Amino acid sequence: MGPGINTWNGKDGDLDLSGLNIGKWFPKQLPRAIMGWNGIKFWDDTVDPVDLLAAYLKKASDESCGQCTPCRLGTAQMDTLAQGLIQGRGKKEDLIRIRTLAVQISRTARCDIGKTLAKPVLDLMDTFHDAFISVVQGHHQVKPGTYASTVTAPCISACPSHVDIPAYLENVRMNRWSQAMDVVRNDCAMPGTIGRVCVRPCETQCRRGNLDAPLAVRAVKRFLADREMEGRLNPLAPAQHRHPEKVAIVGAGPAGLACGYYLGRQGYDATIFEAQEGPGGMAAYGIPAYRLPRDVIAHEVSMVEQMGATIQYNTRVGKDITLKNIADQGFKAVFIGAGAPEASKMRCKGEEEGYENFMPGVNFLARAARGEHPLTGTRIAVIGGGNVAMDCVRTARRLGFTDVNLIYRRTEAEMPADPLEIKEAKEEGVKFHLLMAPTEVVADHRDRVTGLACLRMELGEPDKSGRRRPVPIEGSQFIMDCDAVIPAIGQTCTVDMFLENQEILSQWNTLVVDQTTCQTKLSHLFGGGDCATGPDILIAALAAGKYGARFIARYLETGNCKPGQDEMVQAMADTDTLFDSAPFGYPGGSKRLDTQVLDPDTRVHSFDEVEAGFAPHQARQEAGRCLRCYRMLMAVL
Repeated sequence: MGPGINTWNGKDGDLDLSGLNIGKWFPKQLPRAIMGWNGIKFWDDTVDPVDLLAAYLKKASDESCGQCTPCRLGTAQMDTLAQGLIQGRGKKEDLIRIRTLAVQISRTARCDIGKTLAKPVLDLMDTFHDAFISVVQGHHQVKPGTYASTVTAPCISACPSHVDIPAYLENVRMNRWSQAMDVVRNDCAMPGTIGRVCVRPCETQCRRGNLDAPLAVRAVKRFLADREMEGRLNPLAPAQHRHPEKVAIVGAGPAGLACGYYLGRQGYDATIFEAQEGPGGMAAYGIPAYRLPRDVIAHEVSMVEQMGATIQYNTRVGKDITLKNIADQGFKAVFIGAGAPEASKMRCKGEEEGYENFMPGVNFLARAARGEHPLTGTRIAVIGGGNVAMDCVRTARRLGFTDVNLIYRRTEAEMPADPLEIKEAKEEGVKFHLLMAPTEVVADHRDRVTGLACLRMELGEPDKSGRRRPVPIEGSQFIMDCDAVIPAIGQTCTVDMFLENQEILSQWNTLVVDQTTCQTKLSHLFGGGDCATGPDILIAALAAGKYGARFIARYLETGNCKPGQDEMVQAMADTDTLFDSAPFGYPGGSKRLDTQVLDPDTRVHSFDEVEAGFAPHQARQEAGRCLRCYRMLMAVL
């Protein structure tokens, strides 16, 4: 059979690689072949299928967790038989045995390493039947190939930082809490923060949700982070060998802190230049304490410092120090994690007039985080539908506003905010005004806010985001009386304030970086997080810092930072695991454990943390619901 062989998911072209810049990893546009949970795909008919099978079964045997007998013993037997094939010692009966074992393991294994084994093995052996017969009849050795592989899962692929969620859940289930936290910290520098405020993309893709309810992944991660804060876990030590090269980081927000943490784990000392008086960026000055207590951030920052990072506060790059000054101090690489600290404009009449009691959401939250009461009155209107808007309305309730109104120009179904935040805001008495848009901030003769002029809207055709575009209803304008107005419709980047080279800025004023390596066109300059993507979820900023540190180290050690083939295979796997179609072998009916929250009437009177953590037995019980939906993918180089 010639090139173009494809049994992936039983349909030609189902594995879409068009969105990947494969050329970064391969001299040609595609790998020569791939083999994985959904089948096989060949672009090169010179690939030896017998050697590919042996390599795949060796990987399967190595990855078997050993907790169920069929997979542990069966994959080892298959590995031994396949090694005999490529060494010229195979027999026809071995081919039958490999096929039989593949089917038996797929039917009886507990986790999906075993459950997804039969399809690729049988597809390969059926498609290349003559090649396998030729090897066992001729007893000739097979020339070994070169491979790259990855093991992922739908939840891992959904996580921007690719945290190995099944691995740490399994360690929790077995009471191996330090080992579980080590797994988390391999890919998440701020687990206490993420364990509280992550919007949980992993849970959205959790296959358990197709049976009963997704795993409470975030809550289990928080359990581990809380144990670490209590001193119950063995902390990771910084790298003993320290490299002489120094790295500078702009911004002590999540991206910058993660970069400093992972540089330290690789033996590089970093200096973080932070404009504010304290660390955390938007995590500290944009997320209220009732969601993210300040002692959690303090602990996580201390872990970054223990790895070797130094933070220099009250130092604004572009004003107090320049990038040239930084280079002159001997820093060999720079990571920019400056965030998106400025509020977007509503393009609404009156917002530029400087009215009293009109304040952008990011400013309001930052001042509230410092213990201030920046706005006065009892009636307030907040414009927006994202998490910042939810934080603003819920903070306003805690600062004494009794009539709190959220205005959003679409319906609740289009709101980008975390559904849990929407639910808790409603519980706290926030009034939602949907399909409404502001047209003017109204003020009295003293330039003090008295109301907000609005138009009612209806949904029209979808816009570029895929959401239906709101269209004004003619003649529907009215004024909502209020004492204060907060726009919270988005944020913008300000990296142009300290970057002299405009070639590395996009039309949206974001830093232009390679999506894999975080490197700009200037080889020593890297960046990531909101300043490169625009406002995004917090785990994405942490992921950018992690990857930035990885490729900065590669750049300092080799002079370049070309991605590796394993990273390519992970990217390939991500394109398919998010739309996973592997069959289930489990019944449903396992109830999800959710954490307890304070009563709404109690929580609106303070900034005490709303959500409680899991007890040990709850964390174990919830972790035990994990199905270990691991997937293997192998590419022929």
